[in-house]
Parts: sequence; structure tokens; C-alpha cells
Amino acid sequence: MKYCPLCDSQQLDDFHQDKFRQYVRCQQCDLISVADKYLLTSEQEKAIYDQHQNDANDSGYRRFLGRAWQPLQRYIDSSMRGLDFGCGPGPTISVMAKEQGMSMSDYDLYYFNDPQLLQQRYDFITMTEVIEHVADAKQLVAQLDSLMADSSVLVVMTKRAQHEAAFAKWHYKNDLTHIRFYSDKTFIWLANHLGWRLEFADKDVVLLFKST
Repeated sequence: MKYCPLCDSQQLDDFHQDKFRQYVRCQQCDLISVADKYLLTSEQEKAIYDQHQNDANDSGYRRFLGRAWQPLQRYIDSSMRGLDFGCGPGPTISVMAKEQGMSMSDYDLYYFNDPQLLQQRYDFITMTEVIEHVADAKQLVAQLDSLMADSSVLVVMTKRAQHEAAFAKWHYKNDLTHIRFYSDKTFIWLANHLGWRLEFADKDVVLLFKST
């Protein structure tokens, strides 16, 4: 890997190696990445996702997603339109939103791939356990920016990377579909780069506000 997939910096340091993959960290934005040679094919990736048993009727899954949904509710109301970006095979946040009288669409590359949804703009977007799977981080951020209306909010749920000693013991990196790891510093860089306001809502939840 010659360039950081988020900020294009060439200042990449060897960060960690385990029995599966090698990891590098960007000096500029602090993103931790695996090299392209470790990326799964779309077919391999989807085969893993097909094993997920996410269900809107699962109370445990609802509680898990609630860590992103609850802090978001302080900033949205029923007049706003939302998008669950990367909803997976069992959309749930949109169901929770509908129960509260809010309008929300579901988009997923593999399961709900409606390109027309990506031609619109939204007042709020949820992206839970998605960002760590996307190889082209820079393109993803640009896409999210294009989907966000003025004065909108994006909630991202992903476990945040820490120092190398903690990373070495981190179960999160062992999922081979997890290829980009964001830290507090990465989200701070991202917010500064885009001119967004950042709020750390939980240990694995951040809110990003797009200004007018």
C-alpha cells in the first residue's frame, strides 16, 4: 500500500502483524489499514454477510443498534428524512424509526441496492458496523457527504482502534471483512477535513454534523 485510502498520505508506518494480515497506520489521519492483497472478493464478502442473523424482532440486536439510535434522536424529528446506509440483510433501524413516526429508507450494496436512493439527500444517516468494511474510505466519505443535506447529521457505529498493544489483543481485527480501523484521531481528522462538527456519543458511536 502506497497511499492511505482515506487521506492519500504516503506517510504510512508498519503498525502490526498477526498470523492473518499486516496492518499499516497513516501518520496524517491515523487510519489503520490492511493492504489490498488481503481484501476479499465481493463473493467471499457476501458469503460471510449471508451468515448474519440480524432481525428486527431480535431484542438484543435492537439494544445493540440503540446505542447509535438513541443519541441520534436528540437531533431529529418526524419532519426529517433518513437513510440507513449499509442496513444489511435484516433492516432494523428503519423499523425502529417507523415505530416512532419517522421516515427512513434502507440501502445496502448487497441486499437493498437501489441506486436511486443514492441520488437523494437526507436529514440524517445511520451507518452501523459498516465503515470498517469499506476499502475506498475516501470515496465512501465523499459519497456520504453528497447524501447529506445542509444541517444534517451522520451517526457512525464502529469500534475504535487504540494503541498497538491493545490492537494486538483486539478481537475486532480478526474479522477478515474488517479492513479499515478508525481511531478517535481519525474521526477528529475527518471532521476537521470536512468542516463538520464531531461528537463522541459512546465508545463506538460518533455523530458528525454537516454545517450549512
